[in-house]
Amino acid sequence: MQLSIKNMVCDRCIAAVDRLLKEEGLHPVEVRLGEAKITEDVIDKDRLQRTLKAAGFALLDDRKSRLVERIKNTIVRLVHHTGEPPREKYSQLIAEDAGHEYPYLSKLFSESEGTTIEQFLLRQKIEKVKEYLNYDELTLSEIAEKMGYSSVAHLSAQFRKVTGQTPTEYKTQKGRTPLDQVG
Repeated sequence: MQLSIKNMVCDRCIAAVDRLLKEEGLHPVEVRLGEAKITEDVIDKDRLQRTLKAAGFALLDDRKSRLVERIKNTIVRLVHHTGEPPREKYSQLIAEDAGHEYPYLSKLFSESEGTTIEQFLLRQKIEKVKEYLNYDELTLSEIAEKMGYSSVAHLSAQFRKVTGQTPTEYKTQKGRTPLDQVG
């Protein structure tokens, strides 16, 4: 049985969900961002929902919610779990991964989340920039290139738009938001 699970945004989330499923007596075959495949065909969904909710996750039952979560997971994977920006447009990759036209996905996402895919993507990218700034191993130019920005000025402008401060101001403060709270 395939389960769709909300709020899985990192490897620790995957490990946590895998552990929770096993604690519930289930047998996960594969656990990935936003999904878990188990061997069981019949489960107590109410009980599993309570267990997941206590840990900050949630089962997704309807098709639209699963699709919105898939979009989020695709963005998180592309921004946080790949080494370089994609060669294709994010919109194209999201549409391919979700198996729907981008305008439909965009409308669905906006209606469900109260924000656009583009704004969600921007906030995720800025969180990744914050991570690089915290590591203090790359210059702002290197970060801009690694994140696919056309220039340091463009990166700085977007950073300020999202955070209200410049990357330099941020470096002196250093405060990141957990990925599951970036939205």
